[in-house]
Amino acid sequence: MKLSTSLVAIKKITSNTPRSLFVEDDLEKAAQLILDSEGVINPIVVRRNGLQSYEVVDGDFEYYAAARAREIDPRKGEMIGVFIIEPENEENLTKQVELFRKQKDEASEKINLTSEDLEKFLNNLESRLDKLAKQLLEESTTKVKLENENKELRKKLNDKVEPLEFFKKLSVDKIAAKLRNTGLQPKRANRIAALVIDEREKKQFQSLQDVIERVKIPHGKKMQKGIGEKKMLEIIENLYLDD
Repeated sequence: MKLSTSLVAIKKITSNTPRSLFVEDDLEKAAQLILDSEGVINPIVVRRNGLQSYEVVDGDFEYYAAARAREIDPRKGEMIGVFIIEPENEENLTKQVELFRKQKDEASEKINLTSEDLEKFLNNLESRLDKLAKQLLEESTTKVKLENENKELRKKLNDKVEPLEFFKKLSVDKIAAKLRNTGLQPKRANRIAALVIDEREKKQFQSLQDVIERVKIPHGKKMQKGIGEKKMLEIIENLYLDD
């Protein structure tokens, strides 16, 4: 079977990798290049998860760059070239992804949430919020709409919960709800939320890394992290960008 690309609408694709793992300025540059050339030079790999919906298997950076291009110019950035994993080509495409992209996957799994990483991550989030705010203001057509959207955005920024304070002060129900929003099953989310409360009653958390190291659940005869580094980044993004 000959391998060929397909054009898929950006809005029909989702990614399980947080956008904020990537540097916002790099995404902005890539988005402009995509618009200039009217396409992505490196097609992404997606898997069908619905009749007309897909999820990214490989190429998250390219996907988010294309999504940003669509935000800038919906007409030029509407479609993206993809390789679609179907039953008949799943084995071959999956092997290629695993073999040719192995180094990138391993690097992603070795995320270490240092204070420098967290600061860079939060700076990227703030940069993204600033760009979204400017775009909202530019697209507004009346003075009333401008003022209302500006007030709403400022309220969201003022009301956001700092990541560490989320684990130090929020109730078990609110923690569990936020964990469910990042994709955890309800039973697991409730269990981890209860462990967070137990641990902070013993001793207050000093950092997000402290949360990762102390909140553990039994796994056979061993204990494993209830919240890994990658999941922690998703929680932080959810805190800053949740409507």
